Amino acid sequence: MHLSPAYTPADQLGAQLRRQGYAVLGPQAVCQLAGCTLDDLMALRPSWDDLPPDGYLKDGGRYRRRRHSCFVAEGERLSQVPHRAHWQPVEYNALHGGMQRWFEPVAPQVVAQPAWSGLLRAMAQVSSDLKGPRPWSIEAHQFRIDTEGGIGRPTPEGAHRDGVDLVGVFLVAREGVKGGETRVFEADGPAGQRFTLTEPWSLLLLDDERVVHETTPIQPEGASGHRDTLVVTVRAGGFQGD
Repeated sequence: MHLSPAYTPADQLGAQLRRQGYAVLGPQAVCQLAGCTLDDLMALRPSWDDLPPDGYLKDGGRYRRRRHSCFVAEGERLSQVPHRAHWQPVEYNALHGGMQRWFEPVAPQVVAQPAWSGLLRAMAQVSSDLKGPRPWSIEAHQFRIDTEGGIGRPTPEGAHRDGVDLVGVFLVAREGVKGGETRVFEADGPAGQRFTLTEPWSLLLLDDERVVHETTPIQPEGASGHRDTLVVTVRAGGFQGD
């Protein structure tokens, strides 16, 4: 049995983020925020079938595939920057921090879709509404966690912050798996919530300064399965590692 999240209406998103440091949006609210239709978003899904393996997993796993690209948003202007490594300090990622990780970029035909740019602009706008307008450095990660080896770990580093201003976790697909429960905790307190994202293009938004998060491992319900997400991080003052 899954614990369903409590969805926040799009027009109450800012108040909810300020109140508790996170919010969950349903697919229609995501469409409203990004200025697109659900069909537009679903048209992005096939690109998750073409993600290269993540060769940097220190736990020896082969359960993660991903692509990664970076952008800068300033007002309504969104531009992709030259391809660069993903880097995090060990303070935020004890397992993979301190490494320059070069992943294949998001495919150009995906970046060219209006729904893609709508999602990234929406994340920048939410960040500006929450913390004040400024240029935002955006990293977008396409993830597939599979269960071909028996178990897949969406967050092998455990409960963590990302060292950014805002984190968005879009559930793209969830097929043939059990587990994958999302857990969000206060960074400086005892309160926490747990729930499972199940609807395609539902979204968990996190004020990264205030909360830590993790997702529990997934296991196959049958022969195999996978969980696809788009993780978008937004940060003021440049990219980590600059």
